[in-house]
Amino acid sequence: MIDEVTPRTRLRALYRHPLGRDIVDSLTHQLGISPRWITASPLGAVRLGALPWLSGGRVDAAFVQSLVDLLGAHRDVPTDGLPQREAWFREAVFYQVYPRSFQDSDGDGVGDLRGILSRLDHLQALGVDALWLSPIYDSPWDDGGYDIRDYQAILAEFGTMDDFDALVAGLHERGMRLVMDLVVNHTSDEHEWFQHALADPASPYRDYYFIREGSPEQPPNNWQSFFSGPAWRWFPEARAWALHLFSPKQMDLDWQSPALRAEVRDIVRWWRARGVDGFRLDVINLISKTRGLPDGNDAIGAATGFTGLEHYFHGPRLHEHLRQLRDEAFGPLRGESSDDPDCVAIGETPAIGAQMSKLMVGDDRGELDMVFNFDQLENPGKTRWDDYRYDLRHAKRYYTRWQAEFSDGYWMSLFFDNHDNPRMVSKVDPRPEHRVAVAKLIAMIQFTLRGTPFLYQGQEIGAVNQRFTGLGDLRDVESLNLAAELTGQRMDAADAIARVLAGTRDHARVPMRWDATLGGGFTTGDPWLPPPAGSTGSPGIDVASQTGEPASVLEWHRSLIALRRAHRALVYGETIVERSSSRIWRYRRVDATGEWLVVLNLSDRVRRARRPAPPWEFVLGSGPLAARTLAPYEAQLWRRRAQ
Repeated sequence: MIDEVTPRTRLRALYRHPLGRDIVDSLTHQLGISPRWITASPLGAVRLGALPWLSGGRVDAAFVQSLVDLLGAHRDVPTDGLPQREAWFREAVFYQVYPRSFQDSDGDGVGDLRGILSRLDHLQALGVDALWLSPIYDSPWDDGGYDIRDYQAILAEFGTMDDFDALVAGLHERGMRLVMDLVVNHTSDEHEWFQHALADPASPYRDYYFIREGSPEQPPNNWQSFFSGPAWRWFPEARAWALHLFSPKQMDLDWQSPALRAEVRDIVRWWRARGVDGFRLDVINLISKTRGLPDGNDAIGAATGFTGLEHYFHGPRLHEHLRQLRDEAFGPLRGESSDDPDCVAIGETPAIGAQMSKLMVGDDRGELDMVFNFDQLENPGKTRWDDYRYDLRHAKRYYTRWQAEFSDGYWMSLFFDNHDNPRMVSKVDPRPEHRVAVAKLIAMIQFTLRGTPFLYQGQEIGAVNQRFTGLGDLRDVESLNLAAELTGQRMDAADAIARVLAGTRDHARVPMRWDATLGGGFTTGDPWLPPPAGSTGSPGIDVASQTGEPASVLEWHRSLIALRRAHRALVYGETIVERSSSRIWRYRRVDATGEWLVVLNLSDRVRRARRPAPPWEFVLGSGPLAARTLAPYEAQLWRRRAQ
């Protein structure tokens, strides 16, 4: 248990508090400065209570008290000296499928379960161990399926429950597992729970949601939605407000309700009985809100972009809820509630840093197995809506720190692409001549660091961003809402559109390209999200063109996955980062079975770098293997020869 934080606590002491350290890291990351401004400068001696004076009134006493209250609610510290635990999910390679865009089997332009089943041989040949399936539940599809209308039904355009069972069987026959996306921070406003709750104030379902009676002029608090605007929606027929941290059609669930928690437990166990091997829990760190839903601090809102965030990003009962869910839902389907090591629990945890992540995934905690943190995806001071060139030195700093933090007893996820972000290859360097090298470098990082790699569909062929030209090209509700908000704030329309097009999630949601035909082998009909006008996809970025081509991104992925599977040191070995210039990244993976060396050029220029000498043996590389230089974005893998 960490010492109590008060207004007299000095700023540098915050870094000894797990949540305090994460907050300092997050704020300094957003500001583009080093945490050493807090920990190793005279500023660190300032007491929290002096911040209003020091900031010239930009933060007030309420800000200080909010920070003190937040830190006081979370005083656990991660455990040191835990033993290493081996598990299938630590050795596995995961592959995320966005079902609507993976493969259409019936020509309606929408991907479906039968389409995924038809492509399992591709995943098996790639070396995938587990398929992570984005939501396929019945949904109005306001937010790409993350607005669930019925947790125990399949959206009709994706197929039937028989199709789902066939997919599970197909995966298990190939030795692969299935992880489903589960969204239990919120439901669709069309879910029967919410419909009953809204219609009848005396309904037991009323306790499942944050519904507050009032007047249309005054929301219950000042919280803001992640999808723009207030986080409250007025329902005139009920004369009540309902909380939605995301889309106005995604109503937040109140995990204070024991009945609601029991429903979630039963949903997990119901799908597990159908053969599901684990769950990725969407925005799971948001499920606990501060009792009473107090107003957010304006200064915290200005710093984070989301007023109210301090009351739910790591709520007071989060760990309690996660432990109960793990104990009651993830245990054996028959018998007592001891943990089932075969059922994996993965949390999506936006705004959570390394220390609080460790408190969720520590082997002694009984909560989650891994989490998704997103700080590696943007350079300091940037967001995904900024149009800029990503500097890979940030990835080096980020992973160097997290690899050191996540020692035995803790495990991290390794990812760069997913359904919510533009393609990393394009962020690093959008020039076509560098696409292959950048894609290979990213893969080398994912498959040689300590952690579980998560690929997103198309990443294995080096997929890039689309040439969207206007809002008419988009389908993403978040992007369209942001465009409306920005133009409503009198931003120049062209600037608003440019900002939205830089960060839209649709870059990653366009249909998968299986071949070089006009439809890319995805559908025989009109795709639900067509390529921008005049674009048929970039040449060579498809599965058929790269299959069997030794220099392709696809074959590079296959080679790396095979090496990781064959050599224990690349999974469980210690990560030792060697000293090098800022644009070169050298690290070793070491255990009793062997030692490996990774050498990376993080820039678009030729860089001087010494070539490893014997007993190092060259294993795999993306460049010319010169004696004293590395080509732009060159990636090399070496193995120490046994003496």
